[in-house]
Amino acid sequence: MNFLHKCQIDRRRFLKISAAGAAAASTALRPETAHAKLSVPQPGPETSVHLAGVPKGAAEEALIKAVRTAAESATDFSWLSAGDTVFIKPALNSGNPYPATTHPAGIAAMVALLKEKGAGRVIVSDTAGIEHVRFYRDKITGSSRRLMQNSGIARAAESAGAELYFPEEEGWNAFFEDGPASKSHWKAGIMMPKVLKEVDHIILMPRCSRHPLAGSTLGLKAAVGYWRTDSRLEYHHDAATFQEKTAEANWVPSLREKQRLVLTTATRTQATYGPDKGYATDPDIGLIVASQCVVAHDMVSLAWLLENRKLAPESEKTGSSDPYTSQAIVGIANRVVVNWLGGIISALTAERLIRNDIDAIWDDRILNRAFHLLGGVPRVALLDPTETVPLETKQKLAQMVTFA
Repeated sequence: MNFLHKCQIDRRRFLKISAAGAAAASTALRPETAHAKLSVPQPGPETSVHLAGVPKGAAEEALIKAVRTAAESATDFSWLSAGDTVFIKPALNSGNPYPATTHPAGIAAMVALLKEKGAGRVIVSDTAGIEHVRFYRDKITGSSRRLMQNSGIARAAESAGAELYFPEEEGWNAFFEDGPASKSHWKAGIMMPKVLKEVDHIILMPRCSRHPLAGSTLGLKAAVGYWRTDSRLEYHHDAATFQEKTAEANWVPSLREKQRLVLTTATRTQATYGPDKGYATDPDIGLIVASQCVVAHDMVSLAWLLENRKLAPESEKTGSSDPYTSQAIVGIANRVVVNWLGGIISALTAERLIRNDIDAIWDDRILNRAFHLLGGVPRVALLDPTETVPLETKQKLAQMVTFA
């Protein structure tokens, strides 16, 4: 199954969805008139994004049920054969709890669901951010394993029957060069964990958060967690195309051919700062967002993040409380990251990272590059099979992800 096919809706499956779910999809009728700052390509494949609502303060069992509902609505798991190995990639930039990292209960729910569907091994793995784990050819400081334990993900994953894996523990040679997208801004391939060659399927489970350098960290941005330090150095050093390289990294063969599902627990979001901290929002009805298409998923996830930013006090959305609002802070912060990755000379020679206002999803350079790689903007059908998401929320999100 190639990347484009995963971003095309399965008509037979679509027609099997309940009448209530289909009615929810029809809320995408009146798009907001968009004044995009970037060149947006023509409409592309029709695809679906599946939602489940979780009331604020609900018991963990409600969240687990919602994760299962969204996942089983988004895919029929026909790609999974008995005994297959599945790789789950959470968001583990730090060891901080959800929403700075993926919700542990969401991970546990997915592991249990995969086991029920016949999966053999389920591997949960990610590499933390450079500010927490310094991984070089000849040394390492910090530990992604310890951070995963601190976040609660490790215990949840293992209790549900998964195993943990951290490529940094196997050293520099635990990676291979995976080819970038055609006409990529990457100079060469991207160094990805060799374990991806051994697994049959990948499920991505990011969080919904602001980011001080990229504006947001959702599904596409989560790809950074796979990379070895030298690929991260190129990414941050050659910063003029930082956003474009973010999208292109999701078109490497291992992800294009094996990633089956993207699912975010967004019952809370980090509406400012990110990725390790920020103003956490608690909407009355939080969302689970799931899709087989990472681009469509991120369209809805970014729309949800923008809506949640409205819940944050204005004092939290400026200056040091929300660094992405300041070009000066973005530029300096990226050079600090380059220094961590490659030293002072690399920091001094790094290209300038240019931020841009993201007032609508069409302003996001990461998504924009993904649209062009995909051959058009996904025409998103929002589906809520159990009708647990308020109609007003579905209508607003549908408007925000429909370009006119």
